[in-house]
Amino acid sequence: MARYLLRRTAFLLGSLLLAASALFVLLRLLPGDPANALLPVGATPEQIAAARRQIGSDLPLPEQFGAWLGGLARLDLGTSLVSRLPVGAEIAERLVVTVPLTLLAFALAVVVALPVGFLAAWRAERWYGPLLNGLAQLGIAVPVFWIGMLLVTVFALRLRVLPAGGFPRDDWADPARALTSLALPVVTIAVVMSASLIRYVRAATVDVLGSDYLRTARALGSSFGGAMWRHGLRNASVPVIAILGIELATTFLGAVVVESVFALPGLGTLLVEGIAEHDYPVIQGVLAVSTFAVLVIGFAADVVQRLVDPRLRAHVSGGRP
Repeated sequence: MARYLLRRTAFLLGSLLLAASALFVLLRLLPGDPANALLPVGATPEQIAAARRQIGSDLPLPEQFGAWLGGLARLDLGTSLVSRLPVGAEIAERLVVTVPLTLLAFALAVVVALPVGFLAAWRAERWYGPLLNGLAQLGIAVPVFWIGMLLVTVFALRLRVLPAGGFPRDDWADPARALTSLALPVVTIAVVMSASLIRYVRAATVDVLGSDYLRTARALGSSFGGAMWRHGLRNASVPVIAILGIELATTFLGAVVVESVFALPGLGTLLVEGIAEHDYPVIQGVLAVSTFAVLVIGFAADVVQRLVDPRLRAHVSGGRP
């Protein structure tokens, strides 16, 4: 297992290098000059040249790339061209909103999807089995921003029990107020995420319920609950763990839509602001942090799968990937 972790860590570092390279190249292909963010309309050629020297965009691309990688290695994401603040500090300030939003929505979706998905598979012949499956299909089809606007209309505008958007200026100094501000965004994300997870949990449970080992365990005298606990749960959890990792990463990346609907000052909003203001260091920094988070989540999900499934651990000990 230690050898496998070393290989996976090396693969993670290589993926980070590749992602940083792709990010650097793609941003340099965008039209416009980053120096324009520092200049007023109608700037002279001398002012443009001075601004390009100031931010280093006049350097050859290999030197720019080397400076970019060196900054990443030092956890230095540069300075915003607009606010003149360190990009790392701005991202850390926005993560105070995005990370709790993502984790709370993920936790709520898992709490709902696991029992509902299992029930939809276990009682597929009952009337509520197809109903739960249909509701999950509907939840996947409905756009997340529509769900957000519907929740705002009902709970903020009609019932007036929750705020329509925004986040406290003092962040988490008042946890109750902060959680209240995140209530509707969390439910919005959790509805879409749980709908997707229900389908995967149902499919994994159906496979286990029809498996030979479960029927054999029942024939040898085990109760349904005992057979599922001892033999079914681990086998059903392996594909679900992979999907959980994908859903968590997707939620982190897709928070920009929900943050826009609810006017939350999160990482997605910072990215939108950076794009609108042509603030290249902010765009690079947000995308780099997001890419790192996605790769780490995938790494963690893969490791957990190996720990849960003895067949995968046997592959590791046998030297196979």
